[in-house]
Amino acid sequence: MTIPAKSVMTTDLVTVSPDTTVAEAARLMLLHHVTAVPVVDADKRLLGLVSEGDVMRHFGAQFQSKRAQWLRMLAEGEALAPEFLAEIRINQQHVREMMHTSIISGDEEASLAELADLMLKHQIKRVPILRNGVLVGIVSRADVVRAVVETLDDLVEPTD
Repeated sequence: MTIPAKSVMTTDLVTVSPDTTVAEAARLMLLHHVTAVPVVDADKRLLGLVSEGDVMRHFGAQFQSKRAQWLRMLAEGEALAPEFLAEIRINQQHVREMMHTSIISGDEEASLAELADLMLKHQIKRVPILRNGVLVGIVSRADVVRAVVETLDDLVEPTD
């Protein structure tokens, strides 16, 4: 039995624009209990993805070290370029500056097996589903697992 993406994909999507701040994107992920948000244009065409991991990188040791160095320079009276100052203020960064733009996507008729293979091959957690270039859904690893379990439940006959 082939299960198409359209039967398991999430269609109630939380999306952001390229001009959304990183802080706002992070708030939306937390509020809606999602681990990534698609970045779309006004026509809902997929431009990229921003994940929790992308946001976390701003709190990693490498970024914090760079930030501390910039702050020391500023404290010593050196003038810093505006782009450096903007980078140390996560609430002013926009998702367009950090979104992933090389996105693996599928269409509504792609089978669950094809999508699972894409996720495994590319080591990704979700596949945006497009119709004529427009984002219409997302299939996550959880969606795949859920569909597999439901299919197994349907195949197993209850015993008395």
